[in-house]
Amino acid sequence: MMNIKRLLLAMAAAYAITYTSDFLVHGIWLYPDYQAAKSLWRPSAEMRSYQSWVYIAQIISVTTFVLVWAMGFGGRGIAIGIVFGLLMGMSQHVWAIVNYIAMPVPGALAAKWFVGGVGEAVVQGIAMSLIYKPAQSRTAL
Repeated sequence: MMNIKRLLLAMAAAYAITYTSDFLVHGIWLYPDYQAAKSLWRPSAEMRSYQSWVYIAQIISVTTFVLVWAMGFGGRGIAIGIVFGLLMGMSQHVWAIVNYIAMPVPGALAAKWFVGGVGEAVVQGIAMSLIYKPAQSRTAL
């Protein structure tokens, strides 16, 4: 049985992790890489006009991540949270490899996208293992 209170708390935590790690990865760690390849990106003002789509994508990603955890992995501990995060991260961030093939992005940037995304997912998996626990089922005596 799903624990709705814990589910909502887990979603809030996963979104906070996503928001924070995206800032650290893209706003700080990858900033020099983005500057070096700025001819590949939309102008800053145009990118900002699409920011709501980033939030929508993050909500979809977080919701999917947390629901899959809650539906099949909740209550299994930190080790499973790490493995879950690793597998979900690899699945969610394989786009970085595809972008390297399809677009003229530097290989180092694609690798950092992938590593940063997988790292974020592992942290989310750990958080899910600590926050989300299935609801206790009530049994009749």
